[in-house]
Amino acid sequence: MDRDELGCWVGFNIVSGIGPLRFRALQQRFPSLRAAWEAPPEELKQAGLDQRAIANLQRAKDKLNLEEELERVERAEARVITWEDKEYPPQLEHIYAPPPILYIRGEIRPQDEWAVAVVGTRRPTAYGRAATQRLVQALVRHGLTIVSGLARGIDTEAHLACLEAGGRTIAVLGSGIDVIYPSEHRHIAARIAENGAIITECPVGTAPAGKNFPVRNRIISGMSLGTLITEAPERSGALITAGYALEEGREVFAVPGSIFSPQSFETNRLIQRGAKLVATVEDILEELNLAAMAAPEEMREVVPASGGMEEALLRHLSGEPRHIDEVSRASGLAAAQVTGTLTLLELKGLVRQVGSMRYVLT
Repeated sequence: MDRDELGCWVGFNIVSGIGPLRFRALQQRFPSLRAAWEAPPEELKQAGLDQRAIANLQRAKDKLNLEEELERVERAEARVITWEDKEYPPQLEHIYAPPPILYIRGEIRPQDEWAVAVVGTRRPTAYGRAATQRLVQALVRHGLTIVSGLARGIDTEAHLACLEAGGRTIAVLGSGIDVIYPSEHRHIAARIAENGAIITECPVGTAPAGKNFPVRNRIISGMSLGTLITEAPERSGALITAGYALEEGREVFAVPGSIFSPQSFETNRLIQRGAKLVATVEDILEELNLAAMAAPEEMREVVPASGGMEEALLRHLSGEPRHIDEVSRASGLAAAQVTGTLTLLELKGLVRQVGSMRYVLT
């Protein structure tokens, strides 16, 4: 696609009131988007644009310099792809209203067609973080790309767990490609761009307004074979992503939690309503018919427990965080012995501290 035509794609994407369906109508009516950009109001009306959209387009044409808009994208170290490009995610093409263009930092590869979305609460518990890390790292070992939204909480845990496992991850923004939100995630965004991609349909410079995030969630689910919710309280935004997945006939997975934990309210309710209960990565792979196709990579060698106190302490730990004082009381060992032994177990990769002197099995 030549630069002039691409500029028109970017221009129409900026115009309020011209969404994916009207974009498609313009393509069908005119030989090119350049022709549509230059068309008189009467022809635009025949293509399906109402008076408000036509007025918005005229104001944009009076104000925008399309070449400068392309240069803004380049200054953000990004590029634009359209739904006519080979790089456009195949899974995304089949949703109800796929975005006509995507702004991208990084690279989308064919292997990213095998992706799972991982989303959840912005205020996870230690249990939610541990469940996310364990499942994401297992998915990565099976060659799957992780898609999420770069938000605080579970989204961040998913991206970081993927990066730490050496996998590919894609972050979908609810803002312009040059506006990382939250701002403290800029360094994470840079790592993601090097090991996957950051994408958005929002024009350059778009602020992270609340209305953008529910809409961007359709891209998160739309790029994925299924959506995993690891922890979500009542009325969580993660339910919007799950809803889009169900609308598109994609799988929805949920990690069960304690009935006493408000942060697991919606994951438990999703399971009641038919979402697949996930306890291990095999639950996801079997539902997606990937168990036989995605053989895990070589697992890193784990140093075994040496016996005695180490094995005794391991018997008192699980995936549920437990304070060092509880472990001491349960094992009958002195606090100093427990502290030293847990440190050795952490170095061996057998346990992990999840904050406030609380430990879980890895």
